[in-house]
Amino acid sequence: MIISRGRTRVIAAAALAITGLLAAGGQAALAHPVPPRAAAATPKPVIVLEHGAWADASSWDGVIQRLERDGFTVYAPPNPLRGLSADASYLHDFLTQNAALAGRPVVLVGHSYGGAVISDAAVGDPEVKALVYVDAFIPAPGESVGQLLAAQPGSCLAGDPATVFNAVPFPGAPAGDVDLYVLASKFPGCFASGLPAAEAAVLAATQRPFAAAAGSEPSGPVAWLTVPSWAVIGTADQVIPPAELTAMAVRAHARITYVDAGHLSLISRPGTVARVIAAAAGASG
Repeated sequence: MIISRGRTRVIAAAALAITGLLAAGGQAALAHPVPPRAAAATPKPVIVLEHGAWADASSWDGVIQRLERDGFTVYAPPNPLRGLSADASYLHDFLTQNAALAGRPVVLVGHSYGGAVISDAAVGDPEVKALVYVDAFIPAPGESVGQLLAAQPGSCLAGDPATVFNAVPFPGAPAGDVDLYVLASKFPGCFASGLPAAEAAVLAATQRPFAAAAGSEPSGPVAWLTVPSWAVIGTADQVIPPAELTAMAVRAHARITYVDAGHLSLISRPGTVARVIAAAAGASG
């Protein structure tokens, strides 16, 4: 097919016009800023777990596995078990001086005596958004864990200390202070009630001692007065009577979950404990 010069000029002019329109359109598009990306989703709170007396951080193993599987970052620092003010200061510094936690919201969880520690340690830390108490003491200012333990009858740690504890001196102890170990004969049916005998025996053998003076040291200011709280209560707890656990949790306006377990629900019912922690994280995120 033969195309005349005139028609060729028309086609060329049309092509130039289309090219010009495309170029102008591209420039116009560039003139408008690209809309910013949607703000990144708020990261999940970090979970910090504090163990109690006669235990160590391994008592949280089952809970940690479940929380990490759900995408949480978890820390379980050691509790020195030397005294309430010293232990709370240790944890407070871990929370506030730790670069890995800087600017990140925290859910702070305590088991047993660890509940008293987190209550004091969280004071003055605005990043702690929730407190979770697992079969734990929740003292008011001026109360000691020993005072709370005796508030209701029924604790297997009450009575003649010689029938419950092995007292061992430790270097640098204040006058009259000793390390207390729960007797191996007492540990399974008391502290580890509801667990298989073999597992209870291992826990008794690996228990960390608790300084006797720590039980009588009064709490300072407490965070649960201003920080939302949750509580897991074992209905078969032999260490802290369930009636006392409930009274403390109600006073703290905690959201309570009851579980059919002894004092170590974090070991025997880790799924329930992890779900309560995750719920606290979801409510505080």
